[in-house]
Amino acid sequence: MSETIAVGEGAARREIAVLRRPGGEPGLFWLGGFRSEMTGNKAMTLDAYGARRGFAVTRFDYSGHGQSGGDFYDGTISRWLEDALAVFATTTGKQVVVGSSMGGWLALLLVRALRAMGDDRVGSLILIAPAVDMTEDLMLKTFTRKQKKDLADFGVVMEPSEYGDPYPLTRGLIEDGANHLLFGRGITTGCPINILQGAADRDVPKEHALKLVQHILTDPVTFTLVPDGDHRLSREQDLLLLEKTLDRAVDEAVPPQLTLGI
Repeated sequence: MSETIAVGEGAARREIAVLRRPGGEPGLFWLGGFRSEMTGNKAMTLDAYGARRGFAVTRFDYSGHGQSGGDFYDGTISRWLEDALAVFATTTGKQVVVGSSMGGWLALLLVRALRAMGDDRVGSLILIAPAVDMTEDLMLKTFTRKQKKDLADFGVVMEPSEYGDPYPLTRGLIEDGANHLLFGRGITTGCPINILQGAADRDVPKEHALKLVQHILTDPVTFTLVPDGDHRLSREQDLLLLEKTLDRAVDEAVPPQLTLGI
């Protein structure tokens, strides 16, 4: 079922496109990556899994992405986190939050914001090639001298992509990202975390994902390294791995009830 919800006020108001599958708990909540859409392979795998198992599924496009309104050039981590919080507020019951790439960073920020509001409905996390602190560690720190000059002079860097046309990295995105950095202190989510990472990932290297593991001090973590996996982890075998991980995360979020034969 498709719908739109309004997020923001005044000039910042935008319509967020949401695809919702009704079902039981735990719900599955999808957070896509930078420049990705809610109709991608992993998101569709999540939806098919929910249909097969009878779980509710919520997918959406960030503002400036896919079917949602808003200008991509206005996009920041703050704005996309606001989108995620608004859509999450429309769900009910326990949720398994699945975040891919930038969505992995947003998943951690989402849980932190929800915990601050007293909302403990996230029962488990699945992070796929999580690009935590990407604006700092994976963008700004890797820029060439020319890219840094372009950012200062023009407010944007056009980053080449092996997946299509170059995409813009704006000064607003980079500067806003500094307000949401997680590394440098312990990360607590209050729920189990499952990380899927490709060893051949050139966009989010495995060392970056391992750095995240080192920052998770109190929550149980399952780290799965796919030796020949790339950043997308969208091959048939990768999607089967995602389904198996969903099996575990669902049980973590809503543990099966024990029945005693008396």
